[in-house]
Amino acid sequence: MNTFTVIFIGLLGLSLLVELWLANRHIRHVSTNRDAVPPVFRRRISLEDHRKAAEYTIVHTRFGRLEDIYGTALLLVWTVGGGLEWLDRLVRSLGHGELVTGTVFILAAFIIMGLIELPVSVYQVFVIENRFGFNKTTPGLFIADLVKKTLLLGIIGVPLAMTALWLMQETGALWWVYVWLLWSGFTLFLVWAYPAWIAPLFNKFTPLKDDSVRERIQALLERTGFRSRGIFVMDGSRRSAHGNAYFTGFGKSKRIVFFDTLLEHLGEKEIEAVLAHELGHFKLRHVVKRMLLTFGMSLLGLALLGWLITQPWFYAGLGMTQPSTHAALMLFMLVIPVFTFFLQPLLAWSSRRHEYEADSFAAEQTDAKDLVNALVKLYRENASTLTPDPLHSAFYDSHPPAALRIAHLAGKT
Repeated sequence: MNTFTVIFIGLLGLSLLVELWLANRHIRHVSTNRDAVPPVFRRRISLEDHRKAAEYTIVHTRFGRLEDIYGTALLLVWTVGGGLEWLDRLVRSLGHGELVTGTVFILAAFIIMGLIELPVSVYQVFVIENRFGFNKTTPGLFIADLVKKTLLLGIIGVPLAMTALWLMQETGALWWVYVWLLWSGFTLFLVWAYPAWIAPLFNKFTPLKDDSVRERIQALLERTGFRSRGIFVMDGSRRSAHGNAYFTGFGKSKRIVFFDTLLEHLGEKEIEAVLAHELGHFKLRHVVKRMLLTFGMSLLGLALLGWLITQPWFYAGLGMTQPSTHAALMLFMLVIPVFTFFLQPLLAWSSRRHEYEADSFAAEQTDAKDLVNALVKLYRENASTLTPDPLHSAFYDSHPPAALRIAHLAGKT
């Protein structure tokens, strides 16, 4: 057996074992604490709501274990099991040139993967989310979203894949630099285009009509020196009862977006505090830092691929008999998460640090108590567990555990 095959299978198996171990720890910890609301939340969250959040977390985590096993099996089938090899031969039999063949191969792989994973999404939306009263998506809307995403894949993905493959084939040994420039430019374009052209395909965005809230928000924006193209309310309730708020775009295309479900549960001061937190991410350059980190990691990844693409053992070790640019690109995209799996805690730690910093910024601009009240309501309405397993949280969670986040804000009052 190819040495690289052994390394790949061994690391994939180790990753799966760690995922299952962490999931089991999380389930046990949440189950153990389901019948007692943490002291800091006892006056704010009922035992009934706490138990609902615990059950919601346990159900999701149990299903997540099955997803992990299913995903691992699929990855083995696609690689050492010969799935990509079969698809490559099928596409080559059509008799097109290398560029068209590679583009069709990548597009077909993504479509097949999406179809294989479709039952998982259906179960999550129409079984788990339905069970806990969060799902508002109809089968018709679900299908319409799926069709739109597929069309976008074709409209955006095909030219991108074809251009990347052409650069890989025609620009010499340093092709990975040009592909990186293409990818970085495409990413910036998407960030700019998403608010105005892509998001409206899926949701309706209307200007915030509440004069009192809008005036409060406008005062906050002026106080912090932040400019945006508007404050919008998104009809998130069409698909889910979960609430959220976010910024999107950059430069002159920046928009502030509130889910309508969020506005239903928060008061004016709490909305202002949530917005101040999001503003903190921009003012403290978290968005820029994350983007630069992404660009840096993608450059390193493409440089690595630039070397791997010339190594016969890379293809052979992952089930491909005929080396090609499109095979190398697809194999790399599939297996790189296996080799970077143990970097997750570091990335999660960095994200949680940014959340604390954004909370501190919000506490300087508004009353920390208002942000605490808003967070508690969001934990309750979204059925977020108040008692995650510490190790599971440290490995995966981009936000600090509820109790630690509230304690941090309590020190700002």
